[in-house]
Amino acid sequence: MLVAHKETLEAVVGLIDNISVDPDIKVDYYIPDVLMTVENRNISSDPYIQFTYEANDQQAQVQYMPLKENYLQKTPQDLANLITFSLAQFTEEIDSTFYGAQ
Repeated sequence: MLVAHKETLEAVVGLIDNISVDPDIKVDYYIPDVLMTVENRNISSDPYIQFTYEANDQQAQVQYMPLKENYLQKTPQDLANLITFSLAQFTEEIDSTFYGAQ
């Protein structure tokens, strides 16, 4: 599955790495043959992106975004937009949890 989408995933990683992310949120990748900044497969056999929030001596909050086959059919820009949207939702959830609704 990944070999057919390797170029798309490489482009997506480049796009995601160039966005501005909250400094308290770390973006990691489990995408074999493209980029692996996560040591172990944590959720499924699908590649995924992991968002981790760690700040203010709080317990780390982690969210996984599996890159399912239907996502891999998207253009790199569309997939990067979807990931960016998921990251923004994760950030809003964290803000709401720690700082109350705005």
